[in-house]
Amino acid sequence: MQLLAVGLNHTTAPVSLREQLAFAPDQLGQAVVAARSWFERIDHRGSDEAAILSTCNRTELYAASTVPDPLDAGAHFLADFHQLNYAELRPHLYMLPQHDAVRHTFRVASGLDSMVLGETQILGQIKDAIRTADEAGGLGTYLHQLFQRSFSVAKEVRSTTEIGAHSVSMAAAAVRLSQRIFDKISEQNVLFIGAGEMIELCATHFAAQNPKSITIANRTLERGELLAHRYGGRAIRLADLQDKLHQYDIVISCTASSLPLIGLGMVERAIKARRHKPMFMVDLAVPRDIEPEVARLNDAFLYTVDDLGKVVQTGLESRQAAVAQAEAIIETRVQSFMHWVDDRAVVPVIQSLHENGEALRLLELERARKMLAKGEDIDTVLEALSKGLTAKFMHGPQQALRHAHGDERAQLAEILPQMFRGRR
Repeated sequence: MQLLAVGLNHTTAPVSLREQLAFAPDQLGQAVVAARSWFERIDHRGSDEAAILSTCNRTELYAASTVPDPLDAGAHFLADFHQLNYAELRPHLYMLPQHDAVRHTFRVASGLDSMVLGETQILGQIKDAIRTADEAGGLGTYLHQLFQRSFSVAKEVRSTTEIGAHSVSMAAAAVRLSQRIFDKISEQNVLFIGAGEMIELCATHFAAQNPKSITIANRTLERGELLAHRYGGRAIRLADLQDKLHQYDIVISCTASSLPLIGLGMVERAIKARRHKPMFMVDLAVPRDIEPEVARLNDAFLYTVDDLGKVVQTGLESRQAAVAQAEAIIETRVQSFMHWVDDRAVVPVIQSLHENGEALRLLELERARKMLAKGEDIDTVLEALSKGLTAKFMHGPQQALRHAHGDERAQLAEILPQMFRGRR
């Protein structure tokens, strides 16, 4: 069984490609089932495991498979599922086997592979992805153990290092960028589109700046109202954006929509209605909520999740010591996990030895019972039983030694006496 991780992230692919490879939340269960079927069509054994993580910064397939080339199979699955050209996608993918896949999983869970170094949101996203994979039947012994250990590693890294002490969140970066356009956020009307975790985080940061007003636009009005009430704002329906977009100076969007919610024409009309007063827009969604062509408008300042990533890199130097400490912890835990994997590899051999030994024991036991039934002396029966067991157990090793040659015979000659030394 080979462990693997195949995917792309903010360092290997731009948002324009990441959004093409992204899985919608309601797709993940179906995709996990499809991934397992993809591997099983190749090796026909039906023992493959799969889980998929898809966020604004990464899409990754984690798997445990017995196919001859699981990395290539995983990469082709991602391309096939999204109907993308494999040759064009391949240069942006990382394909990580065994140790590298385990190390990558632990780094991702610990926030070391995030755009915001040390951020904690990714751990919750992984847990959600694993829960979905488990419900879809994608988890087996290997992936279950891998992710349970990744959660423990993440906890250890966060509790024993200062990896997140100096991090600048995406939400804080959005506030910082908006202050380049507007001197006083307290004089601006802010619109949040969506009501998920990222929007809540952004709303918290912007609310601290006491904006003129806060509005939540959401597909479900009731959920939008719950979030709006927390920040003293109001809620509107997504369907109202067309007529009300011009009222807002700052627009932050992060939904799970597979298509853009705000098009170029909508923003052009809003800018015109605002008499060309600047509009600051942040699109944190992948796939994107705002058509990228909006960035060409003179009075619309559109930033994507990648743009914010450049802002959060500030202060990286002060975190290098914590990174080194975290990497050392992870490396130790990777070795520990791989020892577990190696132990799992010999389980079938041990089971086979037990089954063979039990079969030999039962044969000799039956022979002994027949001797007793014939009235044989108990000492004679015990002597025959012990000799019979010894002969049967020694037959295999003796035959292997006789038929071996060269280095193989030398190795057996060294190992076999140790195996049969036993206890006294």
